[in-house]
Amino acid sequence: MFKIERGDVFGLLHPSIDVHTLGIISFSQILEQCGLPFWLADQDLSRDLEALGRGGGGRLLRAWIRNKGISLLGLSYRLDPQDALRIYAALREFLSREKLLAKDGGTLRGLFFAGLPEACQAVLERFPDTAGVFMGDETPHETMRKLGIPDELMPSSMSEGLKYDSARMAFGESLVKSGTYHNLKPIDRSGYKNFGLRGDRLVDRVGHSLARGLPPLTRVHAGPYLNDRHEAVKLFLDWARRLASGGYLDVLSIGSSQLTQSNFGESWEGKSNGGGVPIASPEEFSAVWEAARPMLVRTYAGTKDVPALARVNEKTLDIAWHALSFWWFCQLDGRGPNPVLANLEEHFSTLRYIASTGKPFEPNVPHHFAFRGTDDLGYVLSGYVAAKAAKLQGVGALVLQIMLNTPKYLWGIQDLAKARALLRLVRELEEPGFKVYLQPRGGLDYFSPDAEKAKAQLAAVTAMMDDIEPQDEGSPQIIHVVSYSEAFRLADPDVMEESIKISLHALQEYRRLRARGAVDDMGRNEELAVREEELYRQAKAMVDAVETLIPGAYTPQGFYKMLKFGVFPLPWLTNLKEEFPNAHIPTGLVQGGVRALDEKGSPLPVGRRIEMIQEAIALATNPGGSHGKW
Repeated sequence: MFKIERGDVFGLLHPSIDVHTLGIISFSQILEQCGLPFWLADQDLSRDLEALGRGGGGRLLRAWIRNKGISLLGLSYRLDPQDALRIYAALREFLSREKLLAKDGGTLRGLFFAGLPEACQAVLERFPDTAGVFMGDETPHETMRKLGIPDELMPSSMSEGLKYDSARMAFGESLVKSGTYHNLKPIDRSGYKNFGLRGDRLVDRVGHSLARGLPPLTRVHAGPYLNDRHEAVKLFLDWARRLASGGYLDVLSIGSSQLTQSNFGESWEGKSNGGGVPIASPEEFSAVWEAARPMLVRTYAGTKDVPALARVNEKTLDIAWHALSFWWFCQLDGRGPNPVLANLEEHFSTLRYIASTGKPFEPNVPHHFAFRGTDDLGYVLSGYVAAKAAKLQGVGALVLQIMLNTPKYLWGIQDLAKARALLRLVRELEEPGFKVYLQPRGGLDYFSPDAEKAKAQLAAVTAMMDDIEPQDEGSPQIIHVVSYSEAFRLADPDVMEESIKISLHALQEYRRLRARGAVDDMGRNEELAVREEELYRQAKAMVDAVETLIPGAYTPQGFYKMLKFGVFPLPWLTNLKEEFPNAHIPTGLVQGGVRALDEKGSPLPVGRRIEMIQEAIALATNPGGSHGKW
């Protein structure tokens, strides 16, 4: 096994065409916190690397490796596996030709590669002397083991921060290895009015379950895609019947196709459909409801004419709850045709319709900001303002989805702090007539392509869900179960039901172990309490500032201005950059969390964040004036 030695110097490379840099940043932070020197390649070096694959380049790389005394070199490329192997092979040939490897008298004694699983496998098959490969599913501890970093180099703060993650993963591995989750029986939730019928309500099913001490409701997202649209719908109806008869699933979430969301009821002739089940008519939605008895059913909102599709979903599905993304699923992310302000106007109109139905509402918001690189504060703040807007529009029940492991490089203790801070803020909105239901889930890119490891990760993230409110056995009220096959194939009903069994059994077993004192009680963890309080305090300050600085903050125009004036850092925003220049605030990983950074790479204090918003507002109000610029 490879071992890092004192005196080693790391060089970290990635081609400029690959913008997936958070993994490199996370990797470099591990090295930094362990006191190991490293150099990150700049854009010129990245372009020089790309030129190697075209038969040129190398001058800058050669000088960089020699002048910096680099002894360990890591290449990251998370796009096409064939391109990854080609670039890695060109790099290897260059290093050998220039005699930069230790065996040829050079400084380099170890090469590492990070990429998609298929690329990692190809690299190892062709170059078995590669010191290590990283597929992207490694925990920080696993990364350190692959690098051969001795424990004594790990700082105490990092050791404590990662202790929780290691313990949960060990719990998950043990649970999956035992196989006892296979014995879990379906849960009978019948016995209340309208169970499985028109008029069955989420709040009634949750209330009935809580009164009887039943586990949380389970939700899965499902939607097969086939080239033959009618065959795809037919298959999905079969899936719905199978899941209904199994008795493990409570809420079927329809993974509808892009055309269902953007062109429902129109001709699809000549249009590309993308993934998901292509439901094209109210009659097909009604057929799903019939097939799903006695499950509750929900689906995506539209990406244009949003109120119209919400009415269709209400009529045909008796939808369990509606979900909206406000700033997203429009031109901002390329998922819909609406300009951002028009999208917000349609969403607020839809909110008022949802309020008229008495159905719950889910803000499908914070993780979309996280996908574009926002910091933990932006995540919490976006979830809160979306919840408050819903309440002000008359919505009476809120399903608060919290996507954990987003980004997956977060330390679990920071993930918990973020979840608790958001839940705490939103719970402050509760009063008679407005109730919050917690619905945590695993992250989209968290799960390993290795099935057994992914199952253990599913159990581990379920443990974290329970640690959001560890003293409340009635929390969470709903679990959005992400199937363990997320990273390697579309989940079918068998995989979905196995994933539900793992989640519910993990919840039960984790609570049993906590009661025995066999796992840490995170309700009493001091570091977690400090992190939660800091995020909560920062979010309160930002909420006060937004409500003071932006008139009509909880309107479409107010939400637009939040984005316009830089309330949410979005360094990975790819669309409409010129329309939202103040969102281009860099972020980075700091002590296991994501923080907004200044031009020197230091965390931005919340006071400076507020000043930057004030400056952006002043500049928009008086474009010719002289204002400070960050």
